[in-house]
Amino acid sequence: QVQLVESGGGLVQAGGSLRLSCAASLDTFSSYTMGWFRQAPGKEREFLTAISWSGGSTLYGDPVKGRSTISRDDAKNTVYLQMNSLKPEDTAVYYCAAAKLRWSSTRSMTRQEYDNWGQGTQVTVSS
Repeated sequence: QVQLVESGGGLVQAGGSLRLSCAASLDTFSSYTMGWFRQAPGKEREFLTAISWSGGSTLYGDPVKGRSTISRDDAKNTVYLQMNSLKPEDTAVYYCAAAKLRWSSTRSMTRQEYDNWGQGTQVTVSS
C-alpha cells in the first residue's frame, strides 16, 4: 500500500520560508511523478508544482511560481517543496501526491491524474 507522509508545515510570519517534505513508501519511487497541491478552507484543492520521475522536468502553478522550488531525492524516497516569501494567502493544508504518468504539463497539474495522496500538513502564515 502506498503511503505518503508530509511534514514541515507550521506557523510562519509573512515573508518567511518553509520547506515541506513528503516521504513515500513506494518501491519504485523513482518512476513516479510527484506533485504538491494545497487546499484552503472553503476553496478547491489547487495545483502548486510537480516534478517528473527523472527530476528533469518541473512545473509550477501561478500560486507559487517564482518563489518556490520542488526537488526530489530518490535515495530517500522524498520530495521537497521549498517555499519563500510566504504570504497570509498561502495559509492552507498542503498535500503531496504521486502518480505513474507520462510527463506532460497538462497531466501533471491535473488533480485527477494522481491516485496517491498524503494526509496533508497545515501551513499558516501570519501577517
